[in-house]
Amino acid sequence: MTPFAIAGIQMQVSALESNVETMKQRLDVLMIRFPWTQMVLFSELAPFGPLSHNAMPFPNPVLNQFCEAAREHNIWLIPGSMFEKAEDGRIYNTSVVINPQGEIISKYRKMFPFRPYEAGIEAGTDFCIFDVPQVGRFGLSICYDIWFPETTRQMTAQGVEVLLHPVLTGTTDRDAELAIARATAAQFQCYIIDINGLGSGGVGRSCIVDPTSMVLHQSAGQEDMFPIEIDLDQVRRQRETGMKGLGQVLKSFRDRSTDFSVYDRASGVDAYLHQLGPLETPKQGSISGLDALSPRRALAAPDTVIETEGVIPLASRIPSG
Repeated sequence: MTPFAIAGIQMQVSALESNVETMKQRLDVLMIRFPWTQMVLFSELAPFGPLSHNAMPFPNPVLNQFCEAAREHNIWLIPGSMFEKAEDGRIYNTSVVINPQGEIISKYRKMFPFRPYEAGIEAGTDFCIFDVPQVGRFGLSICYDIWFPETTRQMTAQGVEVLLHPVLTGTTDRDAELAIARATAAQFQCYIIDINGLGSGGVGRSCIVDPTSMVLHQSAGQEDMFPIEIDLDQVRRQRETGMKGLGQVLKSFRDRSTDFSVYDRASGVDAYLHQLGPLETPKQGSISGLDALSPRRALAAPDTVIETEGVIPLASRIPSG
């Protein structure tokens, strides 16, 4: 058995004032109540909320406070994420990993900002993978990243056993996100630590999922702090023998007979995707997509629409909004 105690802190997040002192207080309370905790994870954008005007350079005095808190409590700490203002003025949604010595050992910029709603936020390009000595390999992704299984595929192919996933989901798709968390755990045979906020930080319902897709804990819609002892040997056993002795998905992917040409942007296999219109926020009363070609017809005749009375060039159609 390789046990490791991870705690999530689900708390109210304000968009109008700093949440940093509240985070530190919650952390103090957690460590008094559950001193055996070894790693703590907050929700996405917990320190200052979802408004990017709070962006600041990295490193900064706030991160220094979190480093001191990690050192004081002798824990690994992921203090959610913050908007980072880079030297060139671009803004990223960025998280850090702080070790028990109070050192920032890794930084991660969200790869998939929630576009078009997170307009003006740049996408990161580097993965975050780190080792906890004598425990195992961890990876970090942020919120919308998990909707793209390629991100988890890249990390688990490099041995990641626990996916840390701070989120800020205050929308009606939280049920879908929870389903994705469970599916991701089963697909990639790893733990998922999915921590959401409250108020301006989300609708809560944080969860921890084991490699069999079993939910070990799920919060409701109130503040919550929950340490869970996970077992990294469960990941290793399942990856070797399969979930419940059944699917050995990572080995099956390794031994695949097919490479996927959709990842070659010059292959043309993704032609259908280029007919889906721009990535933009829907307008009131929009009927975009309702009169679109089916995939089969679009690929067969990309420049025309087949009507019952004949063939009409796309250029002559009235935009659908």
